[in-house]
This record gives sequence, structure tokens and C-alpha cells, in this order.
Amino acid sequence: MPLYHRLGTLPPKRHTIFKSPEGAYYYEQLFGTVGFDGMSSLLYHLHRPTQVKAVLDTVDLRPQLAVEHNIQSRKLIGFDVPPADDFLQSRTPLLVNNDVVVGVAAPRQSLTDYFYKNADADELLFVHRGSGTLRTLLGNIPFVPGDYVLIPRGMIYQIQFTPMGNETGNAADNRLFYLESTSPIYTPKRYRNWFGQQLEHSPYCERDFRLPQDLETHDETGDFVIKIKKEGILHTLVYATHPFDVVGWDGYNFPYALSIHDFEPITGRIHQPPPVHQTFETKACVICSFVPRLFDYHPQAIPAPYNHSNIDSDEVLYYVDGNFMSRNGIGPGVLTLHPGGIPHGPHPGAMERSIGKTGTDELAVMVDTFRPLRLTTQAMGIDDGIYFQSWTEE
Repeated sequence: MPLYHRLGTLPPKRHTIFKSPEGAYYYEQLFGTVGFDGMSSLLYHLHRPTQVKAVLDTVDLRPQLAVEHNIQSRKLIGFDVPPADDFLQSRTPLLVNNDVVVGVAAPRQSLTDYFYKNADADELLFVHRGSGTLRTLLGNIPFVPGDYVLIPRGMIYQIQFTPMGNETGNAADNRLFYLESTSPIYTPKRYRNWFGQQLEHSPYCERDFRLPQDLETHDETGDFVIKIKKEGILHTLVYATHPFDVVGWDGYNFPYALSIHDFEPITGRIHQPPPVHQTFETKACVICSFVPRLFDYHPQAIPAPYNHSNIDSDEVLYYVDGNFMSRNGIGPGVLTLHPGGIPHGPHPGAMERSIGKTGTDELAVMVDTFRPLRLTTQAMGIDDGIYFQSWTEE
């Protein structure tokens, strides 16, 4: 997202001497992506950000595959994934390829005992249930249900969930849908002018983004545990200083939040194609938002989507709320997979039911990948096994 932001105290010129009022040096760090060609920010630390005291255990997080070559439409009951106390242990990968990991999580506890960094991928967390605050070395972002929270690769963070009627910090009903992308997640290029500003036809604008605020600056030494995911392996390191010791920063590479409820739907006289729902893009996939909207207003319009062959994409839909008008037997927390190679479309009766309707209250997130997805062992454990037959006419 090409949007400039700054917090805290900065020197007037980059790469020059910067000292505290007491005369101590601040330490500059370039936090960037795609070599020196992508988004970047300049950070100023109280302490050198390179002080590793120990390298401890490693854990293999690479997903265990159950189906590597899939041609079957699937229905995964996401709410059947059990909650777990630890934030990382709760993350359950369901659909993967070399570009993305798609999964769900139900963390019961806040991530406060250690810090986390994903060095492999940008993370997009969709908050289905729960609220709280994303805490990062670049500032904090509150989140509520319906928020997309985008965390760039390499960002050190913690998550504080809002307690539910107790004092323990636990919130047992947190539900997240998440995407990890090995290529950066951006706002769609067609929504931006050549300077990077959101255009007038974009379904959201800059004022809808919630940027980091409340910069935490901790001047602490000790043993600070940071878990870093690299090449699918979770490494545990001990840093000598608190990771959140930034006194100021500026640039374009930082986390932000965008509510699905601020996505303004694009409608027309006849049914609009799926790209009108696009919210984010990468080199390997697109992410779309289906939100409440008025239906098509041609007098002969069929509001339900037409049958289509997604030859070049595997389509994943995560259902959030409302009545998804093109499907039967779908509820919140369900994921469907429609693989490339076979056509898909509305369920029997859905097209007919849609005729004459004036609007929908559906809420869903869609991920279309440009390479086939594989199913993990966890995915097969929540697959209903019969969804592919649900278009047959009896």
C-alpha cells in the first residue's frame, strides 16, 4: 500500500547522526522488502536490533499434505477446528501451495509470552470473531470483527485479545481466517493512479485504512524470546533487548487494518464478474470481499452468478455471515474449495430463487490462487466428503 506514515521522533535527514537528549546514539534500521526495490521504512532503535544472545529449539511447521492433486470440490467445516491456548499452535493450515497458506485459527489466549516474526510471508488475518490489539515495533492497531489485519513479512508483533468477562486475558471465542503469502500483499493496481493514490472508482480509499498508532518504546535489557518462522521452520531466539525499542520511524512498509464493512460494493444492471469484489492482490492470488449489496437492476437480470470455469484458479470461499445466495447448506465458518479444471456455479434452485430479489446480506472472503491448492491432513479431518455431489439434480 503506497501510503506514507510516520510516528515518534526522527532526525531531519536519513542516514545521519541521531542522538537522544542524553547524548546516546540511536541505531537506524532499514525495514524493506523485495531487496531495495519494494516498500520500506526507516526505524530508529534505542539499542542495536542485532543482539542475539541464544538460538534455541526449532519446530517444523511445514504442513502435512493429504491430497496433493485435487479435482474435487470440498466443503470444510472451519468451526470444527478446536481452539488452542497458544496463538501459533492454534493456526491450522488447510490449503497450501508454494505461494500461499490458507487456514483458520481459534486462539484462546493472547500472544504475550513471546514475540513472533514471519520471515517467509506477508500475513493477512481476517477477524471473524474476537477483538483486541495488534502490538508491533511500529505501533499498535486495535481490531474488531470484520477487520482485515495486514502484517508485512519480518514484522515483530504480539496480539492482545480483549478478555471476555474475566481477568485472565483469555477469550475463548476468537476465530480468525488467515492467509500467508510468499509474495507481498498490495492493494489492486487498477484501483491506484501512477502516484499510488486510490482512484475514485476504488471500493475504498485511504481514510478507510487504520494505521499504527501509540508507538511503544521499551528501554529494557534481559532475555526476550522471539519465535521466527523461516522456510517453514519455527526458530526460537533470545534477544538481549526488548524488540519494541523504536523511538521513531517513517516510510511505507508497516502493518495496517481495513474493515470489510468499509468495502463499498460495485453493482450494475446485470451480474458483475468476481473482480469487482477484489480487495487485495499478490503475484500468486487475489483476495475478494463479498458484502451486503443491492442486486442487479436490469428487469430481466439474474442476480445469482452464472456457471463459470475457473481454469486458471482454485477458488476458496470463507463464509462469515448472512445468507450466501448462490449456495445451499452453507453457514458461518465454512470454507469451500472449487478447484480449477471443472466448472462451478450456483447450487440447484439458487438461480431461480435469486430472480426478483433486490439485495443480499451475505458476508464472505474469497481467495483465488493461480496455482492449484493441496489439502492438509487437518483439512481432510473437517471435509464433509460429499460437497462435490451437491450440484446433482435428482
